[in-house]
Amino acid sequence: MRIVVICPHFAPDTAPTGTVMTRIVAELAERGHELHVVTSLPWYRRHAVEEGWTGRLVRRERTDWGSISRIHPFPAADKANLLRRAIAFIAFSLIAVPVALTAGGRPRRVDAVLSMSPPLTLGGVGALVARARSGRAVFNIQDVFPDAAVRTGAITNRRIIAIAERLERLTYRLSDAVTVLSGDLLDNLTAKVPADRRDDIEVIANFVDTGVITPGPRDNDYRREHDLTGTVAMYAGNVGFSQSLDIVIEAAKRLPDITFVINGDGAARERLEHDAAGLANVKIVGYQPAERLPEVLAAADIHLVPLRTGLGSVSVPSKTYTALAAARPVIAAVDPGTAIAQLIADAGCGIAVAPDDADALVAAIEELASDPDRCRRLGEAGRAWVVDHASPAAVGEAYERVLSGRPVNPRSSR
Repeated sequence: MRIVVICPHFAPDTAPTGTVMTRIVAELAERGHELHVVTSLPWYRRHAVEEGWTGRLVRRERTDWGSISRIHPFPAADKANLLRRAIAFIAFSLIAVPVALTAGGRPRRVDAVLSMSPPLTLGGVGALVARARSGRAVFNIQDVFPDAAVRTGAITNRRIIAIAERLERLTYRLSDAVTVLSGDLLDNLTAKVPADRRDDIEVIANFVDTGVITPGPRDNDYRREHDLTGTVAMYAGNVGFSQSLDIVIEAAKRLPDITFVINGDGAARERLEHDAAGLANVKIVGYQPAERLPEVLAAADIHLVPLRTGLGSVSVPSKTYTALAAARPVIAAVDPGTAIAQLIADAGCGIAVAPDDADALVAAIEELASDPDRCRRLGEAGRAWVVDHASPAAVGEAYERVLSGRPVNPRSSR
């Protein structure tokens, strides 16, 4: 197949969604497909275009499997300025249209266009390009927008919410297929589309590269570099408004003998640093280079996945899978019965507690911190589950199926 991929991040950018799409492209290329990626210049780590990539609005490069076109993302220095970020997304999406229309040479036909959300605007870009190039439009949902932004309180204006909801539903109608990460997200979307379109929504979980993320020694250079001692409870991921990192800070106040590490960047980091000021057992560390991820994950004894109430049905934190691949237990503060809570129950790899409940989080951390043997057993169980259920090859095959128009799973199994 000849495929155009439209996504907000791609290697060497460090965003989690960029890691996901980079490996999906690699798997599809390995299966013999020609791919043309339209993405942004690397910018995620500092919310500014990285050195060596500035100076041009669009950069194009050839690869062994096709091409990459990189567009200036117009990053906002103030990560909390939602209006500025929305304008940047719109500008990026508008420029992506002509770039994607000519990706791989024009006016050649393509078999499929795969676009990723967020931002939601790329779904419309993907559908337009697919129609113009006679291909199949597949829309990949990582987080359901605007639901996630509304439930965190990031968007409160009713008119803006209504416009975003109309755009969301229109994009689903224009897409030939939509992929989501879990049954929770599937339920969310099926309630928004006509009955005759519900079979066009497929569940494809994100993968974790168990060949790269492997169990490693806890006493490593990362621990020594940041002077981490004793039991370490870590949150590694985006520091945004979807995460209940305030309860992590509250847990740190109550558990002075536990070292808490927050490894990441995002719109909420400045507020988090303010809240953690004066806490000697809290370390806030910026994103590390991708090659250090296994070392970062191994430095923790316990990994934390806090998600705000109501977000479990619209967001699936991929950081859970990487922690499990590192053979470390997970404590997830998530809505009961949602994807991550069910994964923990199925895999026997940690503890799920109620979201936004500092008391429950503290109790769970104390429970695991007092029993290193149990932590080891839970970590081993999580690693085994990921190896069996979330390999890149299986995910690549699933995307190949949906891009070609074949169902990922038999409908009778739903």
